[in-house]
Amino acid sequence: MLAALLYLGAGLGLVAYRRFARAPAVRPARTDLPWLAGAVLAGGIAAPVLLMLGLTAMPASSASLLLTAEGVFTALLARAVFGEDIGGRIALGLAAILAGVLLLAWPSGGPGAAPLWPSLAVLAACLLWALDNNLTRRVSTTDATWLAALKGCVAGSVNLVLALAVGDRLPGLGIVLAAGALGLLSYGVSLVLYVVALRGLGSARTGAYFSVAPFAGATLAVVLGDPLTWQLIGAGALMGTGLWLHLTEGHEHPHSHPATVHRHPFLADGHHDAITAGQPHAHPVVEHSHPHYPDVEHRHRHDSGADGDVRPPP
Repeated sequence: MLAALLYLGAGLGLVAYRRFARAPAVRPARTDLPWLAGAVLAGGIAAPVLLMLGLTAMPASSASLLLTAEGVFTALLARAVFGEDIGGRIALGLAAILAGVLLLAWPSGGPGAAPLWPSLAVLAACLLWALDNNLTRRVSTTDATWLAALKGCVAGSVNLVLALAVGDRLPGLGIVLAAGALGLLSYGVSLVLYVVALRGLGSARTGAYFSVAPFAGATLAVVLGDPLTWQLIGAGALMGTGLWLHLTEGHEHPHSHPATVHRHPFLADGHHDAITAGQPHAHPVVEHSHPHYPDVEHRHRHDSGADGDVRPPP
């Protein structure tokens, strides 16, 4: 029920925003529909339920730091399934974050320690959100507010039906409104900003930067009364190290852009200096070198090599 209210708040709030802002209608390409369906199913329906189950049996501070695993899973899927480049510095940062996750998930029996099954539930939610992130990247050129509104409305409606089917009841109006407002900010606005970041950073790096959020959640949970344990401190140190490695990464090498004709509702970078957003346009073959991320204009392959000196194939 809580997952339903959070997502409905996000979806309905963004629908209201789009109507107020008179946002243009969006008609996704037929080839985008499988990616959209997979993202909604994984990240909007299954993952929130697993997170809520985990939160019923573990401290909010521990659950918050476990959510850092989403960035690790996102990067691994981006590399293994979608072919996104991950250099040595990014891989080392992922290893540090993963070590923090394992430390936090390991049951110690002390106060505030996370039992195994709720930790696994939260980690499963992270894996599904990682899949969602990579699927959403495939359609990230679509209007971000439309994507977030669609996910919120569909996921919220499905979870509401499931909740009512198993006997849950709607809480009082105050709780409904509070959950909806929280969902609009933490799921709706958050997802809009995440999609915009996907366009410019790619899945792996966006997921790593998003790992800042669990630190804020864990800190707030301790302030509100959760115990401060050695596991929490150690995991925070490891995850902070991993995040620092990601934030200080540099990526530059010679690369080429094939000739293409496309259009999109935003202008990603200097490749579109003289182009109007939404205008169909052609790009010739371009070969150059500059610092960049695996954004929508730099989805090229990489040969293995030293970090910061990877080269595209001939």
